[in-house]
Amino acid sequence: MTKVLLVYASMSGNTEEMADFIEKGLLKAGMEVNKQEVVDIDASEMEDYSHIMLGAFTWGDGDLPDEFLDFHEDMEEMDLSDKFFAIFGSGDTMYEIYCGAVDILEETVKKCNGNIVLESLKIESYPDDEEMCINFGTQFANVLVK
Repeated sequence: MTKVLLVYASMSGNTEEMADFIEKGLLKAGMEVNKQEVVDIDASEMEDYSHIMLGAFTWGDGDLPDEFLDFHEDMEEMDLSDKFFAIFGSGDTMYEIYCGAVDILEETVKKCNGNIVLESLKIESYPDDEEMCINFGTQFANVLVK
């Protein structure tokens, strides 16, 4: 059984809800999931996984939330070339930079030679479309088994 590490940061619960729905999709596809809030895990734990999903809400002017900063800083020092990623997050189109945290995580994964295998999922505020998130998890699982 393929193990997926699902790491997220959530302040208002929106990104956590996304993570919950995505986890449903992964489980439905037969994946084993280790879902962790970013404050409860070290980036070094990614070394134990080849399949990783990262989710973050966007803070301020398109920034990563404070909860993700230490993890992100440590991640920047890693070689992720043997890892497969999907990125997701929530944001607000009221701000000039929509879901900038997702873009930052994408850039870092690429810079560290990680493989992004699925177009990132960006949601406006609350994930009203539960199926979209479930499908995102299922799509990630399907890419991994091919």
